[in-house]
Amino acid sequence: MANETRTLVVAGASSGIGRSIVERQLDAGMRVIGIARDFSSGPDRGESFVPIELDLANLETAADRLAALSRKYPEVTGIICSAGRGRFGSLEEFSYADIRSLMDLNFTSQAYVIRAFLPNLKRNGRGDIIIIGSEAALTGGARGAVYSASKSALRALAKSLRAEGAASGVRVTIINPGMVRTDFFETLDFEPGPDPDNFIEPEDVARAVGSALDTRTGTVVDEINLSPLKKVIRKKNPRVPGRS
Repeated sequence: MANETRTLVVAGASSGIGRSIVERQLDAGMRVIGIARDFSSGPDRGESFVPIELDLANLETAADRLAALSRKYPEVTGIICSAGRGRFGSLEEFSYADIRSLMDLNFTSQAYVIRAFLPNLKRNGRGDIIIIGSEAALTGGARGAVYSASKSALRALAKSLRAEGAASGVRVTIINPGMVRTDFFETLDFEPGPDPDNFIEPEDVARAVGSALDTRTGTVVDEINLSPLKKVIRKKNPRVPGRS
């Protein structure tokens, strides 16, 4: 499907990995419908980019809005799910509401996006679903039980949709990046090390998305795992009271 103008939906389009995906696909001549909670800081790319402000964490509102969008844009042939957030800690440090909130955003809302637009892809006789997962889905880890579970659920969803979609010409790819240098870590107590080989850039993930989209129609890139060359985690210094 390379060198063809298509209409793509990108969830989590306003920052980080999602924004890099949007920028790269617009540069490739695609039309992008971006979904995010807030587009006040862009991207602003003219008529080829359609920003849709929608809080995917509010599942009740999101379901109706997504259904309406799928009716408004029947020409969609690509769904890219990159919305989500990180929260880490041992299981008992999560309240029951915290568990539900993280699962709702990282997994359920992404399933909602796919559910809304998948019938369009099947009616169009071809299309792509690309899900941004995490290396946490592959290994788990201490203090990551709920986050890893949310990403593992996405991976299982991708594997099942891969089998379901083939007869309708729908390809499904899951991309599992390690630590990506974005604002994902702003609210966390750790971050990747400072050296360039300690982290992945958002553009690296966007490039992988582009490769999956550009692959010959009859070939599916089932799964891509991306890792920093050297995995270094740096604990942040706790803020001293009274000091900025």
